[in-house]
Amino acid sequence: MRWDTIPEMVLSAADRFGDAEAIVDGPVRLGFAELAARVRSAAGAFAAAGVGRGDRVALCAPNSVEWIVAAFGLLTAGGVLVPVGTRLRAEEIADVVVRSRTKMMLVRQGFLGRRYGAPSGVPVIDLTEGFLDGGAPFERTVRGTDVADIVFTSGTTGRPKGVMMNHTQTLRKYSGWGDLAGLREGDRYLVVSPFSHTFGYKAGCIAALLKGATIIPVPVFDTGRVLEMVERERVTMLPGPPTVYHALLSAPGDRFTRGGHDVSSLRTAATGAADIPVELIRRIASELPFASVMTAYGLTEAGTVTCSRPGDSFEDIATTVGTPCEGMQVRIADDGEVLVRGYSVMQGYLDDPEATAQAIDADGWLHTGDLGSMDERGRLRIVGRKKDMFIVGGFNAYPAEIEGFLMEHPAVVQAAVIGVPDERLGEVGKAFVVRQGPVSVEELIAWSRTRMAGYKVPRHVEFLEELPLNATGKVMKDRLRGDWPPASTE
Repeated sequence: MRWDTIPEMVLSAADRFGDAEAIVDGPVRLGFAELAARVRSAAGAFAAAGVGRGDRVALCAPNSVEWIVAAFGLLTAGGVLVPVGTRLRAEEIADVVVRSRTKMMLVRQGFLGRRYGAPSGVPVIDLTEGFLDGGAPFERTVRGTDVADIVFTSGTTGRPKGVMMNHTQTLRKYSGWGDLAGLREGDRYLVVSPFSHTFGYKAGCIAALLKGATIIPVPVFDTGRVLEMVERERVTMLPGPPTVYHALLSAPGDRFTRGGHDVSSLRTAATGAADIPVELIRRIASELPFASVMTAYGLTEAGTVTCSRPGDSFEDIATTVGTPCEGMQVRIADDGEVLVRGYSVMQGYLDDPEATAQAIDADGWLHTGDLGSMDERGRLRIVGRKKDMFIVGGFNAYPAEIEGFLMEHPAVVQAAVIGVPDERLGEVGKAFVVRQGPVSVEELIAWSRTRMAGYKVPRHVEFLEELPLNATGKVMKDRLRGDWPPASTE
């Protein structure tokens, strides 16, 4: 790796790739040299606004060229980036802003029909009003060991925590990710994952700038719009959660045409989830033009930990998350929890030494909260979250495994399972299912009994029009346990 800091890497892209397209955002097309110039100007704007080394700035905006310029301009001014999801509620945004003690907040007013605000005393600047263009070119010296960003965990269960990462570990991690994904100079990279999340920001923007790929940001996922962009921009890279590929496969067409659009340029898919049905991987590889499909396991606290490798079988790619990345160690604790150690483990949780000590033990092992197993070839399989496991009559039941079985039914497009109280067995499974064809509760339960052990079979099924997902495609199971109303029970 040639750079210690993210600003060094971003600004060097001007010399490395010149006028080749760095970003395509609707009518806006920026070359790498022009991007570097805009980043320096944005850094000057932050400095003029009083942002110094180590000051934190919140960025709450959709995937866009402005987000990219703002983020890297801030880092070039020596600031610390605090990405904020645009779909968070006002009180959730305020919580992140207050706890991270941000100096200012940048937003895109009107996105999703919302007006974004911050607690009293925190200036709110609209990215569309010219702030980024108003500064004189500027760079401030930072160190590779300085904290570069504070990314708050998704908070699907419990209060989000601020994860601190430095410049050097981020550059090393996502240079390696790009190598494993086959990302290369000249690729056209459609980034559908939110920039407020590690997958969109780091495996997306940073990896693309490391390798010289063109970033094509998608602010809101819409299948028809994405297919049109793939055709128009000749997209080669399309990573995303499994739901993205379900959407592409549901569009009518064949291997090279979907929804009336030419998708033959697609080369590389990359996804990740606790348990992806083998059938989905087979369909991605056989019904879409991707030459390679990569699955990976990662978390905000450590970035990407394991990845599949070229040549892996459909079953390996679908049922495991590959082997550890360079510089990372993985082991399974006695209770089945996945432990991770290596250079990319976080600096700690923001202002929470107690939670940091609970997460990272004295030997440097990060306790992920995920349950898994390792096979004889060193491949990791994730079976679910430690806190999601439920016990049926003395047997451990893992929702991710049961969800994988349910997804094999031809009428099931999505499934989420939780444990609910049962007078006789203590707990039993309850499945929330999104259908793509006719099936009744009784039929699905009877079918399940032919596919899995009796204690794993859900005793209750509710059919929904959609599952409650956060911005990164994870099911918010706390909503299923609480205020998420079912569309129907039959």
